[in-house]
Amino acid sequence: MPAASSLTVPAELASFHERFNAASGREWVAALPDLAAEFLDRWNLRPDGRPAHGMVALILPVRCEDGTPAALKLQPVDEESVGEPLALRAWGGDGAVQLLGHDPESGTMLLERLDGARSLATVPDDTVALHHLAGLLDRLHAIPAPAGLRQLSDIAQGLLERAPQAAPALADPAERRLLADCAAAVREVIAEPGRRLLHWDLHYENVLAPLPGVQREPWLAIDPKPLVGDPGFDLLPALDNRWADIAATGDPARAVLRRFDLLTEVLELDRHRAVCWTLGRVLQNALWDIEDGETSLIPEQVTIVRALLGR
Repeated sequence: MPAASSLTVPAELASFHERFNAASGREWVAALPDLAAEFLDRWNLRPDGRPAHGMVALILPVRCEDGTPAALKLQPVDEESVGEPLALRAWGGDGAVQLLGHDPESGTMLLERLDGARSLATVPDDTVALHHLAGLLDRLHAIPAPAGLRQLSDIAQGLLERAPQAAPALADPAERRLLADCAAAVREVIAEPGRRLLHWDLHYENVLAPLPGVQREPWLAIDPKPLVGDPGFDLLPALDNRWADIAATGDPARAVLRRFDLLTEVLELDRHRAVCWTLGRVLQNALWDIEDGETSLIPEQVTIVRALLGR
């Protein structure tokens, strides 16, 4: 790998920050090679492989001064990422990647290195993969939430305030009614938003295996966007992930309900409340899409809403 100061920022990563963060995104991307070089030097790290990235963060495989493999995660500080180190410290490596270092000012983190080539998405049997994911969710939710995280109560109130203005942008009247149904479900449960530590984005690609030969549990959660709330708000990523497996059953609604039932049974959730908060999560996604200019709902999530509502 070239020296970090001459690092080429992946085009897809730069494009995301250009689209969603405009001038601040361009500024962050331009400073990224020097930021990487700064932390390689500050934390006595040496590059150890090809960089990787998601939509927001750049991940540099590194080795610590003692030779321990690790991952340097570089991402802007925003309302989603600011809580990540708080949650990782609370979990302490129990069911989640270990946090080895953190710089609050830049948001830079040093993490335990996991095997990026082995996620739950590589497990052939969808039911087996879902059982693993549900078990992780159950364990992560059991840890007391630390102070300083976003609250589902505030997020839900914001969704209800934004929904009436967003609904007219949907071209299909049936989808406008579904959006209203999702908002009604949130109104039903908003008085009891929950107090559990949520991951918010636990889908199959965000569950990785440890490095070969490392004595750790088989699967570990990564990349939380944590908040405090009802566990039902954490289910949607597991419902619409690996949608090809859902479609292959020939009965998507039934397959969605099978996943939903497995999750609510493992997590011992009140089914009706879990339905309401899952519809709230669909509402959140829908409002983001509408505010980005979309005029229709994601078809997979329409199927999920109708399955949960029995339509």
